[in-house]
Amino acid sequence: MSWWVTKVRQTWRHVFGRVSERERAGLAAWLDQPQLTLFESMHRADQRHGLDVAMALRADGRDDPELLHAALFHDCSKGPQTRLPHRVAWSLGERYGEGVLSVFAPLPGFGAAFERLRHHAHESARLALEAGASERTAELIRHQAEPVDAVAGLALKVADEAS
Repeated sequence: MSWWVTKVRQTWRHVFGRVSERERAGLAAWLDQPQLTLFESMHRADQRHGLDVAMALRADGRDDPELLHAALFHDCSKGPQTRLPHRVAWSLGERYGEGVLSVFAPLPGFGAAFERLRHHAHESARLALEAGASERTAELIRHQAEPVDAVAGLALKVADEAS
């Protein structure tokens, strides 16, 4: 699938994505309270995305709880302050280079959002650990862009990019 098609789909999900009560009930049965609190603290779009990544992994036959936790929490530190315009600009910068980011960085809120996005993997790993996730889950999150685990890490990256 083309990069643009994926980004349009992600934008659509960011604006219109929801987490159903049935999905929340399923999470309540699967996560402990600190993990559920972390999930609830996430931006709605990141909740939806985490669930979509976990579902993609499950559809691929992966049922490793640490990998599924990494799927849920890999973007947990982006926060509600990182809004859609920040995310679009960041994606364009990743695709077309730092020059794009330098155009947007001086605008109010963009510099701070770019810093959150730049460091979100490490910060998300830290938050997941604080919520009781395993060190392996944190490592999968920390290395989501460049997996060191050739099996689970690569599966997370592929599912993330496809969702």
